[in-house]
Amino acid sequence: MSGFSAGRFMAVLIKEFIQMRRDRVTFAMIIGVPIMQLILFGYAINSDPKNLPTLVEMADSGPVARAVISGMANSEYFDFIGVVTGIGEGEEALRSGRANFVVVIPPHFERDIIRRQSPSLLLVADASDPTAAAGAVGAMNAIVDVAMREVLIGPLAAAARAPPPFSVIVHRQFNPEGRTSTNIVPGLLAIILSMTMVMITAIAIVREAEKGTMETLIATPVRPIEVMMGKIIPYVLMGYLQTAVFLLAAQQMFAVPFEGSAFAFFVGFNLYLLVNLALGFLISTVARNQMQAMQISFFTLLPTILLSGFMFPFAGMPGWAQTIGTAIPATHFLRLVRKVMLKGAGMADVSGDMMAIAIIMIVIVTAALLRYRQTLD
Repeated sequence: MSGFSAGRFMAVLIKEFIQMRRDRVTFAMIIGVPIMQLILFGYAINSDPKNLPTLVEMADSGPVARAVISGMANSEYFDFIGVVTGIGEGEEALRSGRANFVVVIPPHFERDIIRRQSPSLLLVADASDPTAAAGAVGAMNAIVDVAMREVLIGPLAAAARAPPPFSVIVHRQFNPEGRTSTNIVPGLLAIILSMTMVMITAIAIVREAEKGTMETLIATPVRPIEVMMGKIIPYVLMGYLQTAVFLLAAQQMFAVPFEGSAFAFFVGFNLYLLVNLALGFLISTVARNQMQAMQISFFTLLPTILLSGFMFPFAGMPGWAQTIGTAIPATHFLRLVRKVMLKGAGMADVSGDMMAIAIIMIVIVTAALLRYRQTLD
């Protein structure tokens, strides 16, 4: 055998380029994944969210109270969306996720400041995501200092001198210790189920197509919906096992509470399980081999992790990223799990999240059935 041949080398090289051109999924992954990572990490990710929805209970609407509220709004951390008449109403808004903060101005607030009785302003924060709340809470002292310098002037200037005219008491709801694990561990269930259910289902169905057993099904009078259900149900049981082990480990190893309705969790969990299995079925109708099924599954996993609110606060993302994240089922299941486990939510509190998952599931199932019929043709 002769030595190195430039002709043989070029033949192999050209053959590989032709093969790469034919394998469009792999080529798209090579180009698409770095671009997606660049865009998401460069533009969408923000660990210091602003404009967080805030409610206020104003038992005193004097100039000092209005100056504090105005200073909070000008800081861009707080976006005041309404007024509550009692702390119970505010806690309900925090539990449902409608607000991240509730500011409580006590009665006779301004009078007590003038009399130097050091009243307290209460800031109730949803600390289930400690990262989202940290920036706003940390900015409160500076906000108060600026507001006091602007409003306590003239005869009231003496009240602005040390010690501070009033104190800010921060009440962290749902995660008073600010533990990261309390927020991350419940959300991890959404990522684990998404990663395993989508990938396992897609690869399993593509493997049958590669072995030829899918052709046997095609030759039978079995309908697409029957094939989908028959393929999906066994993996539902696997999802049940994964979730049971996860919940046990979350409570025993990380002391994550489970405060809410078990029935609400059960219904939401089943919806999320089905939507991920349906997504795996849809991917199997696109992929031509197991490697492509794995690649496409990974491609869907990346935005699931980055845009769902699992690793980074959802409220800190720009509008276009939040729009994409809203179309991801993990976003709604994350909210559902955290509401139930950490906030004691029931069916009424998570009905909106369940509806969103159900709508996404209908869209994916419809697309999967249409793709499967095209495959049959």
